[in-house]
Amino acid sequence: MVFLQRKASTGIESYFLGNRNLPWWVLGASGMASNTDLAGTMILTALVYALGTKGFFIEIRGGIVLYLGCLMTFIGKWNRRAQVMTVAEWMQLRFGTGREGNIARIISAVANIIFAIASISYFAVGGGKFLGDFLGIDDGIAGILLILLALVYTAVSGFYGVVLTDIFQGILIFVAILYICFMAFQTVNLPETFSISIPGTEQLQQWSLAEWSSITPPITIDLPGDYSIFNLFGGVMLFYTFKVFLEGAAGGGGYVAQRYFAAKSDREAGLLSLFWIFLLSFRWPMVTAFAVLGIDYGLKNQVISDPELVLPTVIAEYIPVGIKGLLVACFIAAAMSTFDSIINSSAAYWVKDIYQAYLQPEASNQKLLTQGRLASIVIVGLGLIFSFNITNINDIWGWLTLGLGTGLFIPLVLRWYWWRFNGYGFAIGTGGGLVAAILTKGVILPVVNNSQFQEYILFLVPSICSFLGCILGTFLTPATNLETINNFYRVTRPFGFWGVVRKNLPTNIQAKIQTENRRDFMAALIAVPWQLVLFLMGIMLMMKQWDNFGILLLIFIVLSIGLYFAWFRYLDKI
Repeated sequence: MVFLQRKASTGIESYFLGNRNLPWWVLGASGMASNTDLAGTMILTALVYALGTKGFFIEIRGGIVLYLGCLMTFIGKWNRRAQVMTVAEWMQLRFGTGREGNIARIISAVANIIFAIASISYFAVGGGKFLGDFLGIDDGIAGILLILLALVYTAVSGFYGVVLTDIFQGILIFVAILYICFMAFQTVNLPETFSISIPGTEQLQQWSLAEWSSITPPITIDLPGDYSIFNLFGGVMLFYTFKVFLEGAAGGGGYVAQRYFAAKSDREAGLLSLFWIFLLSFRWPMVTAFAVLGIDYGLKNQVISDPELVLPTVIAEYIPVGIKGLLVACFIAAAMSTFDSIINSSAAYWVKDIYQAYLQPEASNQKLLTQGRLASIVIVGLGLIFSFNITNINDIWGWLTLGLGTGLFIPLVLRWYWWRFNGYGFAIGTGGGLVAAILTKGVILPVVNNSQFQEYILFLVPSICSFLGCILGTFLTPATNLETINNFYRVTRPFGFWGVVRKNLPTNIQAKIQTENRRDFMAALIAVPWQLVLFLMGIMLMMKQWDNFGILLLIFIVLSIGLYFAWFRYLDKI
């Protein structure tokens, strides 16, 4: 840690981006470890246990991290080309360094910090629920212990500490994956019918194995209790898919964007994404292994009453004492790898975009590093305070990914693809989405009696408010300075509505950019289903559904060939 502290202390670029000198495989492995959070693993296990592959399709909303396909093919390299430290700093490249750019930058920084605080609350509850069950202590105390441990090494060693500990923690996660998958494969042969529990009702749900493992999502399902919100399944999938494409087109934020800002080149931005997706695919056989073991436990003993407790129950009942401690350590590592990424990336917004930009522009390197460590402590403290009022991790996950996430992503999408969109539109749209997401969660949803429509409301209200704010703010204020827009377009080269800017470029440059844009767009259309099929293959493997596995394997091979010709072979040319 002393060595990492010295490397991180050379400057804030080192502290938050590792001097942009880390190899693609380190950044990709770190991204995988950061995505494999404990709370999310508990939710994914609960959904696959309760709903089978339907639970997988529900997690198009966030757990599949499907936007990585867009980051891999085009928007990851657009992020890297900006050569900034945070998404908020990026605003001045897009909207200029005057009042317009400053307002957009401040709003972006504040929104990202609020999202980080909410995320820490969510992860604290999930981590605490898991660790508290094993240690026999209060969930809140267990969550505090986990986050404080991650806070110590993150505050001291910065981004170097984050990525290197993520690699070590990622190795532990793979130990857990291999062990639990092998055990489940050897132990469980599911019967043709079985029963599981649904949260919010004492009624058991009976599934046939064929329906539970079907790779074709239905139009409707009939579930009681808390999962009745998914009964209009086709509609749920449509707006989850729409939300994911918005998220992918937006370019990501927080620790996701941070890894692309830290990449050495466009090529390495693509490779880190490919490695990230490949490693993340192993998460799905793991959660499926836990799910089938949970079903096996219910067949031999009694049905587990709360699907969110399948993970700790299986570890407690199936894992030998000598291995149990190692497995618990693996999942604690998964929790901390997410905590440290959020802590480090969110502190950058305070240091770079508020403190250095507006409060103390002449601050010394030591003062900036001190502010980074103080910001980490404050953000963690606020996240822990808000976590005390959360009991259902699926509930807060839905709000983060649908309500708050979508409300903030609408302006992030428009900034890339529409030349007329300006900083005032971004600020008003972001502020409107943020306020609408909070009011929807705290005021509107509590009075909605029909739970089937709650997720639609959670998605639509913040996104509509955000979109209207973007449009009104843009058209009621002057367009961004054309010189600023021209510079942005030449640097990042995005596709979309840029005709006003593109026509000023030489014909050969226009042709080159348009060729790259068309190729990237086609590659993204292949990459997204390619990622879905890759993840589903692991699920079918653990369910021992060989016919489905064979179909998916054939589709995967065809998509892989298409991805090679549309994207991979061009990596060396960028």
